[in-house]
Amino acid sequence: MDIRYLKGVGEKRAAQLAKLGICTTEDLLGFYPRDHIDYSHPYAVAEAPYDVKCVVRAGIYEKGGTTRLPGGRQMMKIFAGDDTASLSLVYFNDPYTPKKLEVGETYLFFGKVGGALTAREMINPEMRTEASADATPLVPVYPLTEGVSSAYLAKCVRAAFAAAPRIEEPLPAALLQKYRLCGKEEALQKIHFPQTPDDVHDARRRLIFEELLALQLGLLLLRSREAACTGAPMQAVSLEPFWAALPFAPTNAQRRSAGEILADLTQKAPMNRLLQGDVGSGKTLVAAAGVYAAAQNGYQSVLMAPTEILAAQHAGTLERLLTPLGIRTALLTGSVKGKAKKEVLRAIEAGEAQLVVGTHAVLSEGVHFARLGFAVTDEQHRFGVRQRGLLAAKADHPHLLVMSATPIPRTLGLLMFGDLDISVLDELPPGRTPVKTYAITGKKRADMYGFIRKQLAAGRQAYLVCPVIDEGESDMQAVTTYCDEVARPMLAGYRVGLMHGRLKAAEKAAVMEEFKAGHIDALVSTTVIEVGVDVPNANLIAIENAERYGLSALHQLRGRVGRGGGEAYCVLISDHVTDAVKKRLSFLCHTNDGFEIAKFDLETRGPGDFFGSRQHGLPALRIADLAADSRVLYAAQEEALALIQSDPALRAPEHAGLRGLAEGLFSGDTALN
Repeated sequence: MDIRYLKGVGEKRAAQLAKLGICTTEDLLGFYPRDHIDYSHPYAVAEAPYDVKCVVRAGIYEKGGTTRLPGGRQMMKIFAGDDTASLSLVYFNDPYTPKKLEVGETYLFFGKVGGALTAREMINPEMRTEASADATPLVPVYPLTEGVSSAYLAKCVRAAFAAAPRIEEPLPAALLQKYRLCGKEEALQKIHFPQTPDDVHDARRRLIFEELLALQLGLLLLRSREAACTGAPMQAVSLEPFWAALPFAPTNAQRRSAGEILADLTQKAPMNRLLQGDVGSGKTLVAAAGVYAAAQNGYQSVLMAPTEILAAQHAGTLERLLTPLGIRTALLTGSVKGKAKKEVLRAIEAGEAQLVVGTHAVLSEGVHFARLGFAVTDEQHRFGVRQRGLLAAKADHPHLLVMSATPIPRTLGLLMFGDLDISVLDELPPGRTPVKTYAITGKKRADMYGFIRKQLAAGRQAYLVCPVIDEGESDMQAVTTYCDEVARPMLAGYRVGLMHGRLKAAEKAAVMEEFKAGHIDALVSTTVIEVGVDVPNANLIAIENAERYGLSALHQLRGRVGRGGGEAYCVLISDHVTDAVKKRLSFLCHTNDGFEIAKFDLETRGPGDFFGSRQHGLPALRIADLAADSRVLYAAQEEALALIQSDPALRAPEHAGLRGLAEGLFSGDTALN
């Protein structure tokens, strides 16, 4: 049912709920709380943990007056306590909650306990009566948007349960029994309105298993759908001429991965392979080996990059590698226009361009390949299902290689990328010296700039990275302000450039070319320089607000330097030096192994932070955690394999619910037909 027609919603509220992805009552019931506040075991005032959100029971014994503060703010203080200690309740700009509190009554308060140990206080705590806490001991906490509170969402969920017909059970009875899982309707009731912590545990077990099973089934259905015979059957070829033409010796890992790709190209089914490699491990060279093998079989190849800058860089690298072998490379991006574009399109259609490098624009209408057989995509995230569909329209089940510079622990990778085989480049080419990494606070920024000036005076170049473009959050360096007010004054006499994501593609390319050509000494940038940009003369990168990034993202940024030999440096700047931040940044300072960093990042931050904004390309998960729920993930994969073996397309009537789950999870990309 459309959420607009649910009791208590209407057009305005529906627009607010849509921002949370809630458009139907089904969406609402599947919008799980991210946490629950447990009012069933409140702390005594003296025993409440300091500076941690918790529930405290206290009685009101005095209400202070209202104090007007500078800026028009109002403050009201309430004095409460119990037999163990006193507690001040301070409310800013909230005239309503204090009015509800009556002297002589006892309440439960939720918030952080601060102040001194002898004079504890809570600022703007949430309040409940003992009677309401007894009736609803666990209160759901939902992800919110402006104008929508957790209380309102809970009210809507109750209305949705009342309006919904009986909720169908998608899981087979055998699975419910085998894993001792509660039913779907019971799980939804318990996750939204639990009476005990055990209710939350039971509901989470059930819903996490269901979600991960749907994920694994969806990946397996994709794989089976793509397992048709390839339209680009290839014969085995020797790669020795390719290796012999290189001006350097490939690593054993590069030879091994290229061999795995070559073996895939000779199979009847199209290749679907993920090539993982740490920063600087030489993924492009391995892809070039695949292009060479395809060309020897008379097939064209395409390599897609996420940005024009990276596409142009790849085109240059691959042209140097492949031209001596008689393979013609063409570059096709939005910047290629007019006669030049017409000539590139003609060469592609005629089959003269054996390798086409570009952004995903190469999948657009008007680009016609003569005989496309091998496609490579180089991105932070997986090649999405929608792009695979566009690619299929260009050729008959071509072979696909996905390259990722985000190392993922292998066991997790095998589960996450259930529809892809995995090759790993686990060694760096000789000559790549580890980047020396240091963590400092802003107090040492002047010293750092002195060191940068020494490097620039020696003819080297530097990156200065900030997290945002314009002033927003006050504690984050804004790249435009930072460039004008910090970098340029501190590097007076040197050429300081500026680059960020809001520049047009041509402007970014121009700035990058200036930097690569040595006409810019220091480049102030957002993380737009993160992926693949190669300036061998740059040997120092300084990253402001380093605590804002996952370690894997910092490791990616660090990989921008040290690509031209000699000493290279990475400086992490953060004034948020909590113990957790110190531990994380210290780990990065002492480790250059991307896989170890990925493992640590997953353990300390979780996959949401590790992968960033859906960086892994998987469907968004509502309740499961790929790292924390890895045991459930293994069980789900095992069951998914068994189900697909018995019913490859999940067409049996008893599997209709499972197919619906998988299609629902992957609906943002395509139906699993």
